Amino acid sequence: MDIERIRNFCLSLPFVTEEVKWGHDLCFMIGGKMFCVTGFDKPLKVSLKVPDEEFEHMSNLPGITPAPYVARYKWVLIGEPDIFNDRQWEYYLAQSYNLVKEKLPKHVLKELR
Repeated sequence: MDIERIRNFCLSLPFVTEEVKWGHDLCFMIGGKMFCVTGFDKPLKVSLKVPDEEFEHMSNLPGITPAPYVARYKWVLIGEPDIFNDRQWEYYLAQSYNLVKEKLPKHVLKELR
């Protein structure tokens, strides 16, 4: 998976926006809340949210660590993009999207519809 494929997949999800934050991070958001963050630099590194019950397991896989600054919210940093195939990437990106979307306030969800 590369940054363009991640970008294309994330932008194919409903109501997703993208924004460059902190001068070098490409962030994908739903309702103004981030669900995926990646940098433009190589090697590709991607941060995303995982379910609470999967966080410990995911954080201990080779190539994955707790994400700096947001690990307490159950985000992981994938530092080796080849750890997943394209189908797995799409699964984890969609899962992060859905986890963040589920936590949006009702009025924000209503505005998205």
